[in-house]
Amino acid sequence: MTRLLDLGLEHITEIIMNMAKLSEMCVSNAIESYENGIVEKNQVFEWSEKLKVFQLEVSDLATELIFRYQPVATDLRYIRSCMEIAYGFSRFGRYAYDIVEVLETMGSIHKCDKSVVIETSNLASEMIRLSINALKTREKDTVSKLYKMDDSVDALYRQYLSNLITPKTESNDHPLKDPQCAISALLIMRYLERIADHACYIGDSVYFIVTGQSSPRK
Repeated sequence: MTRLLDLGLEHITEIIMNMAKLSEMCVSNAIESYENGIVEKNQVFEWSEKLKVFQLEVSDLATELIFRYQPVATDLRYIRSCMEIAYGFSRFGRYAYDIVEVLETMGSIHKCDKSVVIETSNLASEMIRLSINALKTREKDTVSKLYKMDDSVDALYRQYLSNLITPKTESNDHPLKDPQCAISALLIMRYLERIADHACYIGDSVYFIVTGQSSPRK
């Protein structure tokens, strides 16, 4: 006989997986906007707002399940983790919207060297895919790979920032030779760095769901 709690868990899982798909679409759209120079701000904003609504639904449903059925052990870990995971997916949408806002504010950047931002975005996008897959499959060991990739994202961001603040007045390849390109790249890389962080947090939550323990890197 199906428990009423099980129906609630199925519902919360359905919302979480819808958030996973939508948040990945948000970030992908924002990155494509950067690469192609075509900003779809309204679409990303709509998706970002929808993710916020989903997050509230998860929070409300999780609270109701806890108070009504007083779950324990695995069920309780899953419900608690879903609230954190929903927040992570909501942040993906928020940072995606921040990226397209940067593009709208800075104007045309079609002549900029986009290689370092694209490299960072490829890593962040793969981290999103890995975190979502870990959630689907309950693959707890994915968290280690996520943190290694996060180290790479951090290194790219810090190196770019270091290049900006290091005086190279005689160098033609210094990023600040074109402030518009440099500032937009730095801001977008910062948002990508935060996206990478939240992918790790989702991996942490999966590890907790499976083991009942904090991940080794949390």
